[in-house]
Amino acid sequence: MNTITAAITAVGAYVPDFVLTNKALEAMVDTNDEWITSRTGIKERRILKDEDKGTSFLAVKAAQDLLAKANIDPLEIDLLIMATATPDMPVAATGVYVATQIGATNAFAYDLQAACSSFLFGMSTAAAYIESGRYKKVLVIGADKMSSIVDYTDRSTCIIFGDGAGAVLFEPNYEGLGLQDEYLRSDGIGRDFLKIDAGGSLNPTTIQTVKDNKHNIIQDGKTVFKYAVTNMADSSELILKRNNLTNEDVDWLVPHQANKRIIDATANRMNLEDAKVLMNIDKYGNTTSATLPLVLNDFEHLFKKGDVIILAAFGGGFTWGSIYLKWAYDKK
Repeated sequence: MNTITAAITAVGAYVPDFVLTNKALEAMVDTNDEWITSRTGIKERRILKDEDKGTSFLAVKAAQDLLAKANIDPLEIDLLIMATATPDMPVAATGVYVATQIGATNAFAYDLQAACSSFLFGMSTAAAYIESGRYKKVLVIGADKMSSIVDYTDRSTCIIFGDGAGAVLFEPNYEGLGLQDEYLRSDGIGRDFLKIDAGGSLNPTTIQTVKDNKHNIIQDGKTVFKYAVTNMADSSELILKRNNLTNEDVDWLVPHQANKRIIDATANRMNLEDAKVLMNIDKYGNTTSATLPLVLNDFEHLFKKGDVIILAAFGGGFTWGSIYLKWAYDKK
């Protein structure tokens, strides 16, 4: 019996129509386009303005895009993994609702939260389900409505984050393509440096927590940047060494889109030429769980069957890692 590997066989994505430019942010906080661009690489980000729509709306749209492009019946999906840091609500799992909304009524579903590493960890989880032989089609969606937890008077965070969603389908592969190796790590030291203070069991919502603006994301930018640069670069370099890969073997780097300087540091450590480093941070900003699938979707037309792709991410907690993937198809 041939060994089963888990390969991506389809991708999809969705971003809201509303564009929040750096110029617009200049009227909201003390910042400017030159500063934002030079420090982050971000020029604009998409925002879901509808107050009655949450992360599930973005996720449903991305999933429907994938299903339509790949001509897949949602009833064939066995499992849906919803990677998100901004679920619709604290208890009822967003992924369960999304599965029902797209007609994947034969699937079981759940949410996975590892901040900006959520989608990377979700890929690992999906691969394990496929490799077990028990499941044939696993849909992984990365979606976040970051605008729902951003304080637009805080220039350290409001310039960074945007809203969006991306989805990939994992299926069994018998040609040795798909996920080859992974290096995933976490460290609770990061708990104090990137967080939302209130709304959880440690500090439940009260009138006072709302008055004190404790429900929006805060970060110690310098500390997060230092850890992100080190760990994303380290994990990417390690995955190459462990698999006897050189920079010449790597066709594409798909990095988490948090900051262009972090991406550049990771690419430099891997000694990769700029043409191999895929970025769309200028268009979307940091969409947290959605960054990796949005890159895969935007650059799908460049990928060829057998291409070696390294994916890397770093998120709050701290969480981080890299995945070595061989692309499984040529876009028709």
